[in-house]
Amino acid sequence: MRNLKKLLPVLLLLAVAGLYAVRHHGQQARTDTGAAEGPLPLTGTDLERGRYLTAAANCLGCHTAPGGEDFAGGRAFELPFGTLYSGNLTPDDDTGIGHWSEDDFADAVRAGIAPGGRHLYPAHPYTSYAGLARDDVRAIRAYLMSLPAVHQAATPNALAWPFSQRALMALWNTLYQPPVGYHADATRDAVWNRGAYLAGALGHCGECHTPRNALYALTSAHAHQGAVTQGWNAYAITAEGLGSWSAAALSQYLSLGHAPGHGAAVGPMKEVVMQNTAQLSEADRQALVAYLLDGRSEAAVAAPVAQSVAEEGSTGAGLYAGACVGCHQPGPAAPYYADLNGASTVRDPSGTNLLRLLAQGSGHGEGMAVAMPSFAAAYSDAERAALANYVLARFGGLRPALTAKDAKAAGP
Repeated sequence: MRNLKKLLPVLLLLAVAGLYAVRHHGQQARTDTGAAEGPLPLTGTDLERGRYLTAAANCLGCHTAPGGEDFAGGRAFELPFGTLYSGNLTPDDDTGIGHWSEDDFADAVRAGIAPGGRHLYPAHPYTSYAGLARDDVRAIRAYLMSLPAVHQAATPNALAWPFSQRALMALWNTLYQPPVGYHADATRDAVWNRGAYLAGALGHCGECHTPRNALYALTSAHAHQGAVTQGWNAYAITAEGLGSWSAAALSQYLSLGHAPGHGAAVGPMKEVVMQNTAQLSEADRQALVAYLLDGRSEAAVAAPVAQSVAEEGSTGAGLYAGACVGCHQPGPAAPYYADLNGASTVRDPSGTNLLRLLAQGSGHGEGMAVAMPSFAAAYSDAERAALANYVLARFGGLRPALTAKDAKAAGP
């Protein structure tokens, strides 16, 4: 209570500044209201274009709760300051976006301001969507408005005070919200600009792969250098971070969710591939690959070779032989998408994703060739830690020291 009293004057000052910013930022939100030619040269009606762009923006993944109606919201996002739930994007007049105008929708998507001046939290990636072309926003809305209306009220957020005070978000926006509107880089060619648009504004890759500061803003100086998001390690996707990837391998990974010598997409990335990058046209996927690998020489690509330091005969070795070797056996007998050599998951000394895989299975979604069960019920925390240590040593050449506490933190 004493600390809260000390903070009260600061919070009041922030609130006053926030109220000013509400008015100022609200006035600025619609500066780009004219139709702008989008950077994606797609043909067809607004509905067809909107369906494609909605998939490329991965709206379905965030706005659909497990087992829920598509786009009806309710998916939980665990953040450092509490739990947020996604909203209803169906055209229901009472609980969705049915009564939103084009301007209302554009302001919410690109500026984080819902009708009535209500500020959204940056779990909605509006700082990335700020770079969307107005025509693309219009097409996305047209597609969403064509969907069946689902009457589903928003799940109340569970945020600790003072983060529950939305007025403070206006001040946050004055600090971190970029200019609204699409702007191509005139010094780069059309393919690079298209890839930048797909990775930045539309695909918002940085929302997971870029670390955040203490106020939950993306640190642009470390863009795409990797971060832990929703408990999963989103690895670096800079040209250096993707140094062992060929353009062909990265394209296949983004299309199918796995590539020889790199393993399979897991956790949230598996969902991104299924609902986003696998839905892209071949031209757009190649543009995305070209952008991500820009500045790296294809001749420098070399698959990492792990130097095994695993202890054969250990507890982890026994568990691996009993439960894992059937799919993950080394050599030509194993399916290439189950080959652990070269996979980022087994070359990460923190073991973050490996432990979550052992506890939770291979992640969201169905329909891909790769599926791994959860071992939370079969193995204790100590056994999962021992198994992870063995896998990291054998296939990653590491000397990890993961404990039962680490395995427990990864969740059941």
